[in-house]
Amino acid sequence: MALSPLACAGLLVGSFVLGGACQSAWFAHPLSKRFTRPLDGGCTFRGRRIFGDNKTTRGFVVIVPATALAMAGLGTAAPRLGLAVWPLSLSGLFLLGAVSALGLMLGELPNSFVKRQLDVEPGAPPKHRVGRVISAVADRLDSVVGALVGASLVVELSWRTAFYCLLIGPPIHGLFSALLWVLGVKKRAG
Repeated sequence: MALSPLACAGLLVGSFVLGGACQSAWFAHPLSKRFTRPLDGGCTFRGRRIFGDNKTTRGFVVIVPATALAMAGLGTAAPRLGLAVWPLSLSGLFLLGAVSALGLMLGELPNSFVKRQLDVEPGAPPKHRVGRVISAVADRLDSVVGALVGASLVVELSWRTAFYCLLIGPPIHGLFSALLWVLGVKKRAG
């Protein structure tokens, strides 16, 4: 059976939804605050923080293993449901989930770096209207692109699978940002 780009995109996005739900629950738990060590260790570049205080080890603790487990579960169930996804072993699915989740998290770092260098405070929108629009688009796409890069290290991604992920992923990312705002983890919903 030929791979279905939509089923493959659904597997990726579905795994991130489950991993993201686990991460949201983790962020709401008081224990997670013990892991709020900035990834940049407080280091600066040109007198400004590299990533800022909002990019911490806390984000990596749950989403990588949770997405890996979700990928293994959904990827095992998909063929039984008649969905043509990548024919990977259980360990291959776990690897795909872990590397994709790592890509998702790392994909956000360049955008954070640029914002810090432009004096945009962590969690705050840029002051200029054009900057806010660019930032909103980049905030939705950076993690999806990072996840796709991560996935492409493990499986062959068709352009259609990538397109579906880019179409579906950003609105879901926005919903999770809003959820984290409601939970009090983020300072703004956007």
